[in-house]
Amino acid sequence: MTSEGDQMAESKSVAILGGTGNLGHGMAVRLAGAGHTVRIGSRDAGRAEEAARQVSALVPSAIVSGADNGDAADAADFVLVAVPFASQASTLRSVKDRLREGQIVIDACVPLGTAIGGKPTQLTGVWHGSAAEQTAALVPEGVRVVSGLHTLSADDLADPELSLDQDTLICGNSKADKTAVTELLSTIEGLRVVDAGRLESSRMVEGLTPILIGINIRYKVHSGFRITGLE
Repeated sequence: MTSEGDQMAESKSVAILGGTGNLGHGMAVRLAGAGHTVRIGSRDAGRAEEAARQVSALVPSAIVSGADNGDAADAADFVLVAVPFASQASTLRSVKDRLREGQIVIDACVPLGTAIGGKPTQLTGVWHGSAAEQTAALVPEGVRVVSGLHTLSADDLADPELSLDQDTLICGNSKADKTAVTELLSTIEGLRVVDAGRLESSRMVEGLTPILIGINIRYKVHSGFRITGLE
């Protein structure tokens, strides 16, 4: 656990688009608990405000608010895209004018089969190669994209008392951007960030999600992911 002084020094502002969903809620709990300023975004500002109240109830020290997606994204240091893949393109188009050069978008979308009426244990094809590469094609020039968080259990994230003891693989084309995302996510207790290469590697990392979903269904667990052999 980082100390209060460390949290203050590392504090960033994070907008979570899709913050009313399971993954978005869990990440809001964890990031707020780590001392960051969180703004939950939704198409419905009222739902976002209610989600912010729920996070505050779990994390009394949280600096968290709710707004529509555009207002949430405006001026944030990081913008986490945590919407279902079916809503990814429309959500990014709706906030395109609110994103600014230098922001880092963290894409957590997975093109699960549910986007086209299939099963959550299936992956659907993406013309760009991956959900993250599609995001990179949709954001304005100068906005950078790093993918990650694909293998984390939303239920585990939503329990602030639970130590994760998990890894997340991140992909991106800039070492500096991946370092910034690593510093942000590493403030979450029990979460280790592993650099998995360039953004094009996201197409393989995203494929781990339906595998874990299948494992969770068969074994009735919240499975995670851990790379061995790293110091």
